[in-house]
Amino acid sequence: MKFDDKIPIYLQIQNYLDRQIISGELAPGDRLPSVRQLAVDVTANVNTVQRALSEMIDEKIIVPQRGRGNFVTVDVDLIAQLRLKLVDEQFALVYDQLRALNFSDSEIIDKFVEYVKDRGALNE
Repeated sequence: MKFDDKIPIYLQIQNYLDRQIISGELAPGDRLPSVRQLAVDVTANVNTVQRALSEMIDEKIIVPQRGRGNFVTVDVDLIAQLRLKLVDEQFALVYDQLRALNFSDSEIIDKFVEYVKDRGALNE
């Protein structure tokens, strides 16, 4: 995994795992690899990976089971909320960048609709 120096590594690992959960690569109830294996997979320190997992446990996205490991929550509503949170974060980034370029809200909406239509035509 390639890390961005401007964002704490544990947050990047958490984001990586969130995306795996949302995309279905890690399904509800799936067991996560061990902390050590995750550290190897993402090329990070074990303590950093543990911090990312601790944050996810606090958010109840990951459920620890003593002696068995960490599992993705089976609460699909919580996963849906996570999905919406990530979408909102992505929209906020794009919105802020476009507003900084002096695009109006209506211009942003028009361009986004146009973009989606063009992308949809490419995927059909």
